[in-house]
Amino acid sequence: MRVLLVEDNARLAALLAEGLRRAGWQAETGGSIEEAEAALATGDYDVVVLDRGLPDGDGLDLLRRLRHRPGAPPVLMMTARGEVAEVVEGLDLGADDYMVKPVALGELVARLNAARRRGGRGVAPTVLGAIALDPLSRALTVGGQPFDPPPRERTLLEVLLRAAPRPVSKETLEGRLAGPDGAVQPNAVEVYVHRLRARLGSAGAGVVIQTVRGLGYRLEAASGPAGGAPAP
Repeated sequence: MRVLLVEDNARLAALLAEGLRRAGWQAETGGSIEEAEAALATGDYDVVVLDRGLPDGDGLDLLRRLRHRPGAPPVLMMTARGEVAEVVEGLDLGADDYMVKPVALGELVARLNAARRRGGRGVAPTVLGAIALDPLSRALTVGGQPFDPPPRERTLLEVLLRAAPRPVSKETLEGRLAGPDGAVQPNAVEVYVHRLRARLGSAGAGVVIQTVRGLGYRLEAASGPAGGAPAP
């Protein structure tokens, strides 16, 4: 279970993230709307916890954009702005829940669990070519059949699939592939991209991983019956 915690108070964000990890959530943090957008572009989150007073704008601006994106995760507002009119505004704009600081960790965990349960119902899978990713179970299928690559290839595929058609930088992919020590072997991304390309081709997935020079990699639908040839 992954949560993106968008909070500009670094100390509070760190404390909440640690508490959420102990409660079984994989918590990641961002201190601004820009950082949140970058994380959402390449990450698959079950819930977003969103502050309002961020250094580059009101969190409601991000909420408005998310509500127009298919498959966007539930959003829980967590802010010091607790006037009735402000709570109503947040809920009317599409927030799934609204908490006023200071918050108790136990209540936050309970509300996150509830938001995840509500948000997983009726959300369409992410589909490209013959691949489909279920947003709740994270099950991958190709042509309706289970597709279960090794863990790091799965991570790579999920990131590229969620971001498509946008490219994902090599640095971002390295961060998602990193192990417990926070590092990956040199050229690890290239190795896993090569393996995943071969696996997708053998499965008839109808997609190709394109190399975007100077940027990273992008997942695209195959252009022809033979699947086309990926860039080197």
